[in-house]
Amino acid sequence: MLRHRHAAARTVGAVLIGITAVVGCRVVGIDAVTPVPQLLSFLPWLALPTVLGLLVALAARCRVLAGWAAVLLAVTAWYSRPYGPASTPAEGRPVAAPLRVLAANVEFGGATHELLRVIRRERPDLVFVTECDPACARTLSAAYPHRAQVAGEGSTGSLILSAHPLTSGPALPSVMGMPGAVARVAGRDVRLRLAHPMPPLPGQVAVWKRELGLLRDDAARHAHGGPLLVAGDFNATQDHAAFRAVLDAGALHDAARLAGAFRTPSWPQGAGPLPPYAQIDHVLVGGDDLSVRGARFLDVPRTDHRALLVELDLHAHR
Repeated sequence: MLRHRHAAARTVGAVLIGITAVVGCRVVGIDAVTPVPQLLSFLPWLALPTVLGLLVALAARCRVLAGWAAVLLAVTAWYSRPYGPASTPAEGRPVAAPLRVLAANVEFGGATHELLRVIRRERPDLVFVTECDPACARTLSAAYPHRAQVAGEGSTGSLILSAHPLTSGPALPSVMGMPGAVARVAGRDVRLRLAHPMPPLPGQVAVWKRELGLLRDDAARHAHGGPLLVAGDFNATQDHAAFRAVLDAGALHDAARLAGAFRTPSWPQGAGPLPPYAQIDHVLVGGDDLSVRGARFLDVPRTDHRALLVELDLHAHR
């Protein structure tokens, strides 16, 4: 029996060391190196093995391990809370126009026609589409009078569609397309940026950090230039320091967090028996003239991402 307790304690200790390393990076505010960025996507789910470790430690009568697991569980719960401001400064002023914004990843263009059906049903004013190849762009562009895009095959193509007049802007220098544009809505200029940095794959973590840094710097440059929308597949959750830096740099607000859809997972959809576990698709709003009325994650067949539909109000000048 004693030998079994020692074996259980060693196993629990090894598991807690790994979880502590990941949670410690979240506490310190760094993404570190592989496998930490990948494991940070699971942060709230790390509570499950921590609870199991706590129970095993208690059964093995190991007070040190039990105390360690209890502290680790409390820290994980603390950092699983919503991140960022709980409201925008635009609330309470007259509404110039409502805006419906849709962000969707069509997985190498495979879900193009399924997304088109969603667009016809939901009628968004602005659509941000990632992994949209030329055939996808031709199909979806027929539904809107205005577009801005980075043409590319596979995952590199990106498309912004608009029911409002649109002026294309420069794309960010990234591996996958991140176009920019300005939409003219109710006499106001709304600055748009599609987000699609590289995922934090082993060997690509430095590229992922750099491209999230490009989004951060771009948001900071336009932080005081009027309404701002940054939307798409960020390949990052709020537990990644590089994503939190994007929120912090330009006073951006996470629409899903404001609408009560905090931590609603958007990826990976259709990955066997497992449900989605990470919210990596985001619509971020900035400026003093946009407020969030609601957000819904929509299932779209033939893609590994859920789409995000956000309802906004564009407010009049002060």
